[in-house]
Amino acid sequence: MSAHVSAIKPYKGMGMEGPVARWYAGLTKKSMEDFKALAGRTAEQIPTHANVLEVAPGPGYFAIELAKLGNFQMTGLDISDTFVQIARANALQAGVKVDFRKGNASSMPFPADSFDFLLCRAAFKNFSEPTRALQEFYRVLRPGGRALIIDLRRDASMKDISKAITGMKLGTVNGLITRYTFRFMLLKRAYTKAEFEEMISRTQFHDVEIHENSMGLEILLLKNSESVGFTYY
Repeated sequence: MSAHVSAIKPYKGMGMEGPVARWYAGLTKKSMEDFKALAGRTAEQIPTHANVLEVAPGPGYFAIELAKLGNFQMTGLDISDTFVQIARANALQAGVKVDFRKGNASSMPFPADSFDFLLCRAAFKNFSEPTRALQEFYRVLRPGGRALIIDLRRDASMKDISKAITGMKLGTVNGLITRYTFRFMLLKRAYTKAEFEEMISRTQFHDVEIHENSMGLEILLLKNSESVGFTYY
């Protein structure tokens, strides 16, 4: 099977709004320990006072947890009005400063060379213009900056997915909805490692590390990596 990925997906990956977004915010809050662990791992690796962008932060849990750990300049960009509102309220409640704003990953409202670190977690598969989004990641990163994409593998097995969902302890109804969503929506939108490699080859990113686990991929992209040493894992 060819690894070629269309530059534009046939569907438009619109953001979740209203009750669906609020349901998702409540569901993902059950994984707060995962957000805290990722924030801790990130804080140990990025520069002090780093400018950090989270693309598609949803309810903002990662950005808020990272903001608690250092004097980072935090920004979150999401296509959903509801998520921007929820994330702003969550940041206010947590007592941290994060600039959550509305915007599209394929045409970000930031100057070139703005950020030291960029995270996109569990959202890249939904982007309508994935290659354009990668090109935007490169543009907004500073020389020596890094982007980390964490997402589902399309070749993940439903056995592994069901095991992970069971471990989330979502309850009967939410568990069934989540399994259905993975099987009939998310897996179809996700990419394999080879497809990610093909998309990245169309960008200016040349230094790439891709790590696989039973369900997903972690893709680390470095801009002008000769400028700075970096090991994330």
